[in-house]
Amino acid sequence: MLRAALIGFGVIGRVHIDAIESLQNAALVAVCDTDLSKKSAVPAGAVFYGDYEEMLERERPDVAHICLPHFLHYPVAKRAAEAGCNIFAEKPLAMNGDEARAYLDLEEQYGVKICLCLQNRLNPTTETLYRLLRSGEYGALTGIRGSVNWYRSREYYEAGPWRGIMAQAGGGCMINQAIHTIDLMQYFAGSPVVTVRGTTARILDYGLEVEDTAAGRFVFENGALGLFTASVANYTDENVELSLRCEGGQFLIRDKKLFRLRDTGHELLAADDAEFAGKAVYGNSHIKLIDLFYRAVESGGGWYIHPEEGLPSIRIIDAIRESARTGKTVHTGR
Repeated sequence: MLRAALIGFGVIGRVHIDAIESLQNAALVAVCDTDLSKKSAVPAGAVFYGDYEEMLERERPDVAHICLPHFLHYPVAKRAAEAGCNIFAEKPLAMNGDEARAYLDLEEQYGVKICLCLQNRLNPTTETLYRLLRSGEYGALTGIRGSVNWYRSREYYEAGPWRGIMAQAGGGCMINQAIHTIDLMQYFAGSPVVTVRGTTARILDYGLEVEDTAAGRFVFENGALGLFTASVANYTDENVELSLRCEGGQFLIRDKKLFRLRDTGHELLAADDAEFAGKAVYGNSHIKLIDLFYRAVESGGGWYIHPEEGLPSIRIIDAIRESARTGKTVHTGR
């Protein structure tokens, strides 16, 4: 049995616990949070800690799940890697591109495995569309649009003040709510983004340092064009929408269903699970990705999402922010 530990017992942390407890080859041995009042909610059999370094030293877990505010992702991952612990890391990879590049060295430097939680890559709609795009059946991708229209109340930021502070969150709706959509846009394109022109705004009156609304136009290396929009100023959480045009066909992911657009109407190609883990917007692929990672840890090999897969989306977010600051098109680099 692999010994699992959770660092950060918040909403997403509970999703990770449910996933761990569903596995046949893992046991939750410890939970850590600085809010000591959460001790009473820890599942039976797991030891509660208020200090993650003490937990790592005493428990020596095989896998540590990092479910912390963004500014703690890299430093806690580094400490866990130094302790020889494999890591399952919640998004985002890091606060910015510089920190993300430092993160990439941890696996090789300390001989551990690190899986980045980009779970939406494992949704049935994503997997089906990815296979179709890579098959070449519909020709080259020429354009892609990603749209995230969600709602976050003032109380959401008051409950976690770090979410509205740039030095602790690394940004607002882009890095927190819409990073999965940015990731899928470049994942589907199969080509790096080379230029970005974007804008950010605060249209809510919450007094935040981070953006609540953003937009960007991407040019991919293969010539495809992309449009990204995101906001948490909506009246509700609508499902993410992705629209793609290829030389020989058009596709749409809407309401957690994948359609091929035809002259005769929308042809349903795949649908995501009706059940979901935690909030509906999380989907239900956490368990699938966590299971795959634990199998890789157990066997010493196998596929999982490595940290470098999280770098492109961080670079794109940095570029949108830089373009918004300067009013110029930004070259993202490689």
